[in-house]
Amino acid sequence: MVRSIAEKLQEALGQGKIFTDEFTLKDRRRDYWMLSQLDDMQGRRLPNPLCVVRPAETEDVVAVVNLCRENGSPLVPFGLGSGVCGGVKVTPQTVLLDMSAMTRTRLLDIDNLLVTFEAGVRGIDAEAIVAKNGLTIGHHPQSIELSTVGGWVATRAAGQFSTAYGCIEDMVLGLEVVLPSGDVFNTRMTPRASAGPDLKQIFLGSEGTMGVITAVTLTLRWKPEKRAMSAYYAPRMEEGLELQRFIIQSGWTPPVMRLYDASEVGRNFSDYKQGDDVLLLLIHEGPVARVDAEVAACSTLASNQGGTAAPAAVVEHWYRERNHVPSFEDLIKKGIVADTIEIAATWDRIGPIYKNVVRSLREVKGIVVASAHSSHCYRSGINLYFTFAAIPENPETMADIYKECWHRTMKETVAGGGGISHHHGIGRVRRDWLPAEIGETGMTMLKSIKKVLDPTNFMNPEVLIYG
Repeated sequence: MVRSIAEKLQEALGQGKIFTDEFTLKDRRRDYWMLSQLDDMQGRRLPNPLCVVRPAETEDVVAVVNLCRENGSPLVPFGLGSGVCGGVKVTPQTVLLDMSAMTRTRLLDIDNLLVTFEAGVRGIDAEAIVAKNGLTIGHHPQSIELSTVGGWVATRAAGQFSTAYGCIEDMVLGLEVVLPSGDVFNTRMTPRASAGPDLKQIFLGSEGTMGVITAVTLTLRWKPEKRAMSAYYAPRMEEGLELQRFIIQSGWTPPVMRLYDASEVGRNFSDYKQGDDVLLLLIHEGPVARVDAEVAACSTLASNQGGTAAPAAVVEHWYRERNHVPSFEDLIKKGIVADTIEIAATWDRIGPIYKNVVRSLREVKGIVVASAHSSHCYRSGINLYFTFAAIPENPETMADIYKECWHRTMKETVAGGGGISHHHGIGRVRRDWLPAEIGETGMTMLKSIKKVLDPTNFMNPEVLIYG
């Protein structure tokens, strides 16, 4: 008698780790991608996986990987499902690897400012654990209550305080990864190395295609002594972007630098709207002397660039409400199809990309919102978060309009020399645009790495690399 993969998994892992009940299968069959939710709500229900496996330790993950490889079963890692690019989408043959039970803190080293979490630790819990010791990770994505440490690494995430603290790749010191071969790869704990290419970079942004991240070691910071807030109006996006460039290229790094166009000011900060001005929000953190000096310097730079002071209360409002956004489900029920798309570009390219994307989105039939804000700033460039929303006359066209808005945004970004993703990853929604990002030679390199690590392509197939 031939045993099923679920039976083999049950035998290898024991009781309480394999789930086949309808509730668990349905709950873990997709991530938060708008198009997947739209399919579900319009009757094009996505299939459930074959089973959900919830490992408790690295050895469990090794056993699952080996069995899936040997049986030719697709294996899809799952954190908490907060991804928005279609990185999790299953077939009836898929084994869904739910990492949410791997939640131990393996190390907290205050002298060296290190912490090692298992991959399933929820972001808000990770921050709370280090905060008890007067420390911070410095990584505060909007999804911090809905995402895992392993998911941060797998999608190459960025937090809202990244301008000073960096993105996840700047915080990761070490990784433990179960490779598709079943081998366990551990990176060495050193602050920096010149020992050939940095192999952990293969897994940053790999989205479950190169292996299963089981533990992450992060470098920490002491909690800042002081926090201050400031805000400025500027006449147009061009002036607001230039002000940000002057601030960061002058050597100042407010952790939060967010520039909202006039449309978003009216929608999100109506009580603080000033004509058609754009609005720059800043949060300053660090030693008292540095914060005081930075606030004064930014005020001077703003004045020199034609900016005018806005009430600091607008920043407090943003900080208080920053993670409260309408759910895709609520929008779909109202007949609205919407999404945010983050891209990045150098300073000389970002202005034209902003204009061309917004112009193109406004040509879409039924569009009611086409706007942008910046949220991550660097010496050589900046990101933009485009928001679109449309109300089609015929709900059956919602998916088509969604795809059209994405296509227009990607097309104008690529044409303008920008990068197609800043921190949400590729998944399925950006997959066809990846060759335009890294080139055919880059695609050949990436496919070659995938082929060496996962020759049978059972690790999250159809994501990142396809065909």
